[in-house]
Amino acid sequence: MAQNLTADQTPLIADLSQPAPNAALKDIRVGVVTFPGTLDDRDAMRAVQIAGGTAVPLWYADEDLQNVDAVILPGGFSYGDYLRAGAIARFAPLMDKIIDAANSDAALPVLGICNGFQVLTESHLLPGSMIKNEQLKFLCRDQALRIENADTAWTGRYEQGQTIVVPLKNQDGQYVADQRTLDELEAENRVAFRYVGGNPNGSRNDIAGITNARGNVVGLMPHPEHAVEPGFGADFSGSGDVDMRHGTDGLDIFVSALECLTR
Repeated sequence: MAQNLTADQTPLIADLSQPAPNAALKDIRVGVVTFPGTLDDRDAMRAVQIAGGTAVPLWYADEDLQNVDAVILPGGFSYGDYLRAGAIARFAPLMDKIIDAANSDAALPVLGICNGFQVLTESHLLPGSMIKNEQLKFLCRDQALRIENADTAWTGRYEQGQTIVVPLKNQDGQYVADQRTLDELEAENRVAFRYVGGNPNGSRNDIAGITNARGNVVGLMPHPEHAVEPGFGADFSGSGDVDMRHGTDGLDIFVSALECLTR
């Protein structure tokens, strides 16, 4: 027989009543794009809210960025990953606006997570490409990353060399590029995140995420939005032992962008 719970006994799931890290951050509007096949848009929006910002849903077929201050291209399987992962989503009407805004003098901050990273490479906002994992299998696990560049719009809260742990889940997660591009990324400090503790998918130079030269566009294959809230995060943390599902190392990616936009 079902048991009725009083208000004080009911677990608070998706509770956003706690004060934001900085009340000024709430004025920052972060757009989260939904494509056909996107599955982590709600998670990305929640991460923005927990970080203290205002999440704005954006629809791929629209041509209005709704005056957002930053954009997140979330994970999923846009258009079923037909042709190549991200290849069709790149031609969505809203992507033209995002590309123009990212390349403008205003340098709109853009974060691509997993499939969003794939879309960024297909859009040539970031170099290289993503192919099937080396093992030809879908991977899902907590993954340690090293912060290689703490000077981007999305990594400013971290220290260079810091280790974080966030979930990884992908099938087309192997980052590849020609040797000249790899050399340029390394020489210009444009590798933002690097896998540590083993390369999960065969990515060249253990690259987990990169940035453009201006530091406003960042893409990474792991999922920081799944490590922002105790009880629903990773099982591990780069800062020490945590309880099961209490790793929140990904939160500062979102706070970094909000704080960058308040300066």
